[in-house]
Amino acid sequence: MLRSMLFVPADSERKLAKAAGAGADAVILDLEDSVLPERKPAARALAIDYLRKPPNDTPVWVRINDLDSGELLKDLRAVVSPRLAGILLPKIRGPEDVLKTTHYLEAMEESAGIAGAAIRILPIITETPSAVLRMGELVRAPAGRLSGVSWGAEDLSSALGAGDPRLPNGAWRPLYEQARSQCILAAHALGVEAIDTVYVDFRDPEGLRIACESSRYDGFTGRFAIHPDQVAVINQAFTPSAAELELARRIVAAFSAGAGAVSLDGKMYDIPHLKAAQRLLNTR
Repeated sequence: MLRSMLFVPADSERKLAKAAGAGADAVILDLEDSVLPERKPAARALAIDYLRKPPNDTPVWVRINDLDSGELLKDLRAVVSPRLAGILLPKIRGPEDVLKTTHYLEAMEESAGIAGAAIRILPIITETPSAVLRMGELVRAPAGRLSGVSWGAEDLSSALGAGDPRLPNGAWRPLYEQARSQCILAAHALGVEAIDTVYVDFRDPEGLRIACESSRYDGFTGRFAIHPDQVAVINQAFTPSAAELELARRIVAAFSAGAGAVSLDGKMYDIPHLKAAQRLLNTR
């Protein structure tokens, strides 16, 4: 399970050097929004070096540029290698973008001698109006490489010519809350990880903790980080507590007698609770 995925601008040697020690479940070398157009070639070169000599065994992902940018194939030609765990695919319009990228990966993996569709895809499925409206198509025609899905509000807001997607109290405006909810549903319909979007105030660990606990409660399995200091908070929030694990074990044990419903500590539990307990124990 990917609890935390840490974004690192791929054109910053200093930030790349710090990323590996942050404790994230995956590092994302960013070739897209955090890299200026004139810096893209330098970012690719540094990403190549990082993939050739990763500092530890933390899985390495790369956020490539979108299909309309004219940069996607350049990105893939640079980073496809045995060390690459997966790519984040931004600003998709529908399942055809995932399929096209899959075909590119197939060809490049074959050329590089990489077997078994090893490189996974995690698309961001709410950054264009088309993607939000067509999310059901992605569920009906899933790509075999999908490892998870995520969502984002800023690019969707920009595409709509809208303002801040957040209310003054920090909550999402209704349109973006809808996109967020659809992302959760799509992830679980596809049977892949649901990765929540970034928490932009990296100096607010308490706000991040509250946001992560809410995310996990809603059905997200992990979250993007934009700063190393966010990683520990995210990991803790998405790791089941000892009390949660103990209750899950007790629920599973109580059902071992074959009853369809059981009572524990004055509460009734039925089959959905059993399935939830089993899932918690299997994914910890």
